[in-house]
Amino acid sequence: MPAHKIGTLLGAPELQALSGKVRRLAELQQAYLSCAPHPLARASRVADYRTGTLVIAADNGAVAAKLKQLVPRLLVNIRKREPEVTGIKIAVQVKDITAGLQSQPGTDIPRIENIEVFRELAHRLPESGLRSAVRTLIRRHERRRSDDE
Repeated sequence: MPAHKIGTLLGAPELQALSGKVRRLAELQQAYLSCAPHPLARASRVADYRTGTLVIAADNGAVAAKLKQLVPRLLVNIRKREPEVTGIKIAVQVKDITAGLQSQPGTDIPRIENIEVFRELAHRLPESGLRSAVRTLIRRHERRRSDDE
């Protein structure tokens, strides 16, 4: 394959069209982020834009269901910023949940300072189901710590 200058490759019509589409999606994503409720916006993103229809990908079914309820309001607010958007379609696109997990075992063990807070809480609570649940949590933590040592 012959060597080409990077400027020549970046100026290729295919890449220019792709670059323009990516830039447009980024603009629509910003408009969506400013219009959607923050917790829902964090769990969804603009996936595509085709002939006036904005496609929003939700991380799970619950987020998709809530967004479907909010579509009329979202559409009105997005159209104020992007008048060519005439519709919104919600799709579920599950994220890879293992990507954010740490591979080190035992990272989910509560830190000792947190366990002390639970001990104090257990002493202050009246005898109840909650108090026994807190005590069980403390005992499990102590067993895990002794197993790790």
